[in-house]
Amino acid sequence: MGPRPGGSRTAGDRVRRPGDGRVGPHPGRARLPGQGAGLTARRAYEIAYLQDVEVGPEIAEYIERIEATMAPYGGRFLVHGGRLVGLEGTWDGDIVMLEFPDMAGAQEWYASPDYQATLPLRTRRSTSIVALVEGVPDGYRAVDKIAQLFPQEDAVGG
Repeated sequence: MGPRPGGSRTAGDRVRRPGDGRVGPHPGRARLPGQGAGLTARRAYEIAYLQDVEVGPEIAEYIERIEATMAPYGGRFLVHGGRLVGLEGTWDGDIVMLEFPDMAGAQEWYASPDYQATLPLRTRRSTSIVALVEGVPDGYRAVDKIAQLFPQEDAVGG
């Protein structure tokens, strides 16, 4: 797919990256040292599964304060308790998903004095599990995981 008439793109449009023959939505992102052609810096995600949320003044204050704690670290909301369609298992809570430019920034945000001062407003009024996870770089293919799962042994033997 290419640009729409008038030059505009939609989220589904793919852009060919110069030189590597791959297509993807974000050409030209900076690469980290040691990354192969076509792969870019890995973003990090905070995923929270919230249950038994007691909505009240403390939760409202948490919501009012959280974005200001994320801003210095480049964090933004991707999911904030939106409509959930459970496909497997029991889903009786809410999902929150944040995106950060990298894992270091996500960890710094979570450990920051501003967020640590805000966090009890949520933890006192909900049950939750929370994790940080590193995303895959642009250009990633599922089959790339095989090399991690099954590293080849040294072919030189004796």
